[in-house]
Amino acid sequence: MIILVLREADSLKKLNPMKKVFIPLLFLTCVITNAQSVFDKQSVKSIMDKVNKYQFDHPWKEFDDNWIRGTYYAGVMACYFATNDEAYLKQCEDFCNSINWKLPALPPDHSSSGVNLLTCGQTMLECYMVEKKKYKIESIITHLENPDIRNPVSNPLQWYFEGGRRYVDGLFTGPPTLAMLYSVTRDDKYLQWMETCFWDVYGKLFDIEENLFYRDHRFFPDCLEQRKNDPNWEGNYQVTASGEKVIWSRGNGWAFAGIARILKYLSKDHPSYKRYQMVFENIAQSLKNRQSEEGFWYPNLADPKHIPLKETSGTSFFIYGLAYGINTGLLDNNEYLPVVQKAWKSVCDAVGKEGKVQWGQKVGDRPILLKKEDSHEYVSGTFLLAASEVYKLK
Repeated sequence: MIILVLREADSLKKLNPMKKVFIPLLFLTCVITNAQSVFDKQSVKSIMDKVNKYQFDHPWKEFDDNWIRGTYYAGVMACYFATNDEAYLKQCEDFCNSINWKLPALPPDHSSSGVNLLTCGQTMLECYMVEKKKYKIESIITHLENPDIRNPVSNPLQWYFEGGRRYVDGLFTGPPTLAMLYSVTRDDKYLQWMETCFWDVYGKLFDIEENLFYRDHRFFPDCLEQRKNDPNWEGNYQVTASGEKVIWSRGNGWAFAGIARILKYLSKDHPSYKRYQMVFENIAQSLKNRQSEEGFWYPNLADPKHIPLKETSGTSFFIYGLAYGINTGLLDNNEYLPVVQKAWKSVCDAVGKEGKVQWGQKVGDRPILLKKEDSHEYVSGTFLLAASEVYKLK
C-alpha cells in the first residue's frame, strides 16, 4: 500500500507542484490506517473467531470440566456478551449441556482446590443470566452446600487452598463465581465467602511495595532463611540469578482478571467495592510501568532478564483487565489506551495462521522457559477475554 502511495505522490508532483502539500497527509493517512487495522471491530472479531475456531477444533482432551476448559469458556462467553454473536452463546450452552450443568467432584487426592472446581460455574451462571432456567445453577448451589467436599461450609478457612497453601490463581476461579452467584440469588453468604477467600489471599500474598501478588508463600523474598533447613523444601524460588524477586506474570493475570470480574458483578455501593477498585488501580499502575517496549509482559514481572521471552497468557489477562478498566471508566483512557494498544498488537502477532495463540506458558506455578509453539486451552481463553474488551473499546 505504501509503495503505491509513493508512486502516486511522485506523479502528482510532476503534474502540479501545488499537490505536494497533500502528499505527507495522504502518506500519513495510509500508514495510520495500516497500523490501526488490528484495533477496529471487524479485525478484532475476525481474530476472535479464528482463535476460538482453532481451539474448539483442537481441544486439549475430549472431556474436561475443571479450570482449564473453564477458563477457555469464560473467554467464549465474554465474546458473546461483547459481540452478541449467538454462535458463541450456543457453544457455551452446548458445553454446559455436555457436562450436565454440573461442577466437578473433588478428586480423591484433593489435588484440585475448592475454588478451581467453581471455574466452569462462571459460564453456567452467565448462561443463566441470558435465559433464567433454574437447572443451570442448581448444581453450583448444591456443590457449595455439600459437607463431603472442601467448600466454605465444611472448610471455611481452607476450601480455597491448594496443596495446603493459599495461591493467587484461585482469585480468578473462585471469587468471581461467587460474585456472579450473589448477583442472581441475592444471598449474602456468597459474598461473605468471596470476601473471606479474596482478602485472606490478598493479605498473605500481596506485596504492597510492588503492588503485585506472589504466587504463593514459597516465593516470598525472605523465605530462604525460614526454609533452608526444611527437608521438604521444594527449592530456592524466591530470588532470580540477578537477585530480583520472582513475581509471576500469569499469577498476577489470574488475580487482575479476577478482580475485574468481581467489580463487574459487585454492586458499587457494597462496602468493599472501593477496596477492590483500589487494588485494581494499583495493580494497573504497576503493570503499566513494567510493560516491555514490544508491548508484552515478561514471565517474571520483577526481572525481565529471568525469562527474557514473550508470554501471552499473562499479557492477555492484563489486556482484559486494563481494557475493562477503560471501558468502565475505572482507568483513564489517555493513560492506559496506549498500553492496551501495544499489548494487543503484541498478542495478535503471536497468533498463528490457523488461530493458535503461541508463546503461552503451559501449566505451572512460576515463570519458566517456553517456546513459540507452546499453548493451551486456557491460553486461548485469556486471549478471548482480552479480545472481548478490546472489541468494546471506543
